[in-house]
Amino acid sequence: MIDALIANNDEFTRWRQDIHRHPELGFEEQRTAQLVVDKLTAWGFDEVHTGIGGTGVVGVLRGSKPGTRTIGLRADMDALTMTEQNTFDYASQTEGRMHGCGHDGHTTMLLAAAWYLAEHRDFAGTVHFIFQPAEEGLAGAQVMIDDGLFERFPCDRVYGLHNMPGIPAGELWVRNGALLAGSDRFVIDIQGKGGHAAMPQHTVDPMPVIASIITSAQTVVSRNTSPLASAVLSFTDLHAGSGTFNVIPGEARMMGCLRTFDEGVRQHALARLKTLVESSAEAYGARATLTIRPGSYPATINDADAFELACDVAKGLVGEEKVNTDCQPLSGSEDFSFMLRAVPGCYLFLGNGLEGEKGGVSVHHPLYDFNDAIIPTGASFFVAMVQRELAVR
Repeated sequence: MIDALIANNDEFTRWRQDIHRHPELGFEEQRTAQLVVDKLTAWGFDEVHTGIGGTGVVGVLRGSKPGTRTIGLRADMDALTMTEQNTFDYASQTEGRMHGCGHDGHTTMLLAAAWYLAEHRDFAGTVHFIFQPAEEGLAGAQVMIDDGLFERFPCDRVYGLHNMPGIPAGELWVRNGALLAGSDRFVIDIQGKGGHAAMPQHTVDPMPVIASIITSAQTVVSRNTSPLASAVLSFTDLHAGSGTFNVIPGEARMMGCLRTFDEGVRQHALARLKTLVESSAEAYGARATLTIRPGSYPATINDADAFELACDVAKGLVGEEKVNTDCQPLSGSEDFSFMLRAVPGCYLFLGNGLEGEKGGVSVHHPLYDFNDAIIPTGASFFVAMVQRELAVR
């Protein structure tokens, strides 16, 4: 742990709580981005670039020693569409918007690392500090990549952290390979023929089609996916009819998501789902289409070499007993996965606190709050990664 980061945590906490007080949704992070720009500029960064992927910011910091190697450090900036129920003085001032996933803390940890490294440039190479918009379902990472992120700011490796309630505060958990699932959001549109409920013979009722799809789709996991692999298929929304008791609707819409850790499993599951949707509708004389919506994320897969280095750095930082190098993967998703498809790297979980303790409330919950006590841990990890990856040789 870096003493200067620990000693300055009251200041970092003020930054974090200010960002929490003013949450901004994806691609709307104007205030947060300006805060980042102002601080990086004040600290004498070599370059500060704005507007990358909309509201993204990249700060470029070169070491005092010659070196050609470059690494990226990433934090997300956006908030969630939800109403905060916390009553502390830095609670959200905007109804229906809340930093319910800790991106305010992620931004602060990377800023704290930037502050320290701007004063301690004894490394050989270049660090790209990536402040990303729109992680929450809008694939801001991919938007930055499409906007030339890694062409303009090439990285040999890229690293990121996510706070995690349910893990003891300050512990670091990680695994080689898939850490988080890929998520595919889908819509199923069913076209039948409406009519009077007393005369169903003159209709093509979408209701049996719905029932058939929901039932048969469960075999995508239970019979089409290896027991040694993993997939989760969930239907989450259904609309049919207009609130009347005696009218058979002519159409219906279903929504849901598929989560997988392996690209082969993902492609096979989507193909099977498409076949089942179309054949179920055809069996009842209807038509149905499966559409995969934008916002689908691939699995977050850590590079083996970056994983090994991150594990070594984490153990040196907090002690071997506080590092879990083989944690179970989670079926949640994260758009850092797009960066890991473009550049090798590693993503880790940083413990936010156990249930019943400070920081123990789950992310995406209206009572969630980032645990400010872990800011120096996350910032120290970023600094240590820079010092190891860009060590003077």
